[in-house]
Amino acid sequence: MKERAIEEFARLLEIMGELREKCPWDRKQTSQSLRKLTIEETYELADAIIRDDSDGIKKELGDLMLHVVFYARLGSEKGLFDMGDVLAGINDKLIYRHPHVFGNVSVTGGAREVEENWEHLKMKEQSEYKPVLSGVPSSLPATVKANRIQEKVRGVGFDWDSREQIWDKVTEELNELKEEIMAGRTVDIESELGDLFFSLINAARLYEIDPEAALEKTNRKFISRFNYLEQQTLAKGLSLRDMTLDEMNVIWEEAKQFDVRST
Repeated sequence: MKERAIEEFARLLEIMGELREKCPWDRKQTSQSLRKLTIEETYELADAIIRDDSDGIKKELGDLMLHVVFYARLGSEKGLFDMGDVLAGINDKLIYRHPHVFGNVSVTGGAREVEENWEHLKMKEQSEYKPVLSGVPSSLPATVKANRIQEKVRGVGFDWDSREQIWDKVTEELNELKEEIMAGRTVDIESELGDLFFSLINAARLYEIDPEAALEKTNRKFISRFNYLEQQTLAKGLSLRDMTLDEMNVIWEEAKQFDVRST
């Protein structure tokens, strides 16, 4: 298996070289032109993971691998770095940041201690001080960014003593939102709603739930139910616009029996 992987990876590098020399489209590409395509491929992989589609995951991983090789090729052509540099960098990083595996460090606190050690070692690597949150990409979607912010600060010990404490914070933020709604202060409503979202994302983290995945699964569940509602309405020769909400809710409740439950 390992030999085949090495063989196929070498083949991909050769194919990439051929494409850069002989294909007009591939010759034209730059890191900037590939960026949006890489983002698209990443979301397609995330979509396959949400669907638990093994074939889709395999395909999308291949597409992303192509992008990794493409960027390395571009770097090589400019004399900046090559695929060997990329692989050496990640290998060295993994070994350095896992001293409990490749060194003599003992871990007794489980995965959380490993994460805290990771952040500590990451900070030691820096030649000059950088804020803890400086590594969070500004272009991340807000839900993902909030989750990463919370994970980062947890890595330096800024976290709740117990996860149950988060619910007092959620309740506090919800009450503050209600107060601003009652007062009709639109700007403050937006701010408090953001605070409530942030605390709920924090709760998801504390209970080891991926908030982005949880919300996406709810999106898909809603779409499935609404599609059922539309189909049943059309089958009866009716229009949603002519139905009352109570009538729609009857069919909506029927749709729930077709929800796919994770096991």
